[in-house]
Amino acid sequence: MSELRLGWWLSSEEHDPRHLVEHAQLAQSVGFPTAMLSDHLLPWVRRQGHAGHAWTTLGAIAQATDTLEVGTGVTAMVHRNHPIDVAHAAATAAVLLEGRFFLGVGSGERLNEQPFGERWPRPGERRERLREAILVLRMLAEDKNANHRGDHFNVENLRFTIRPAAKPPVYVAAGGKRTAELAGELGDGLIMVTPDSKLVATYRGAGGQGPCLAQVHISMADTMDDAVENAWRWWPNGGISSPLLAELARPQHFEAVAETTRRESIHETVVCATEPGPVITAIDRFIGAGCDTVYIHQIGPDQQRLADMARDELLPHYQSAA
Repeated sequence: MSELRLGWWLSSEEHDPRHLVEHAQLAQSVGFPTAMLSDHLLPWVRRQGHAGHAWTTLGAIAQATDTLEVGTGVTAMVHRNHPIDVAHAAATAAVLLEGRFFLGVGSGERLNEQPFGERWPRPGERRERLREAILVLRMLAEDKNANHRGDHFNVENLRFTIRPAAKPPVYVAAGGKRTAELAGELGDGLIMVTPDSKLVATYRGAGGQGPCLAQVHISMADTMDDAVENAWRWWPNGGISSPLLAELARPQHFEAVAETTRRESIHETVVCATEPGPVITAIDRFIGAGCDTVYIHQIGPDQQRLADMARDELLPHYQSAA
């Protein structure tokens, strides 16, 4: 087995931004090389209770850590963000983190765009917006004057004066073939949430040569009943089918759909466990699909449990396997 990088998922929907900074420090202290921070305007459900500004939090993490790589997972450019704003924020974060920053981008969810009162585009249109946004990001990363008149975004006479020593990589989140092709064509890496080898093959076939990153949701507790209860309490959106995740507009809508969902369905997206074995099995599925970096999301308040398991079990296991 080639060396796998294990990452820590920083869930901005579940945690106060001050706690996220502490979690990043904790991740670094136990040996995680990388972390990914979710970028949301609203939590999935109201009980989660948070959704701090990701870029402000990244600035704080930059000052609180010195080896941990950190990126967004993921930033969308529909109504909430313009590529100019994202390029500006990414350049600033890359300077602060001094080579430890990556930009994760995706086609977005209605939950984070609906408050702007604009029409919610269909999936194909969002994908085209993402394509154009990445091209604009690439243009703005160059040390020259940028102009662009497109179908979705405009740039006029802009040349950033803040510029990192190296351009941060742009990783593209994909849940289907067309977006995986886009990631291979324009991205520096692929982000995925299911262990789908076909997506990786599509990304590679479209020219993608960068890393393949993945996310694993886990709910660790002392008993299996407690693990399932923890998952349902803090992450009921995990029981909702993926097509709906991008289409529902308010946290209340996610709550309503979750109430009609079978409790057993949480096992389809969340690893509920009392010991590391099932977590290792889930990670290995992503390795088998072609992923080389897996971010672990421990659902709920008990983040120390993830730190302890990673230090004592997960990190040594994969270091010895490599």
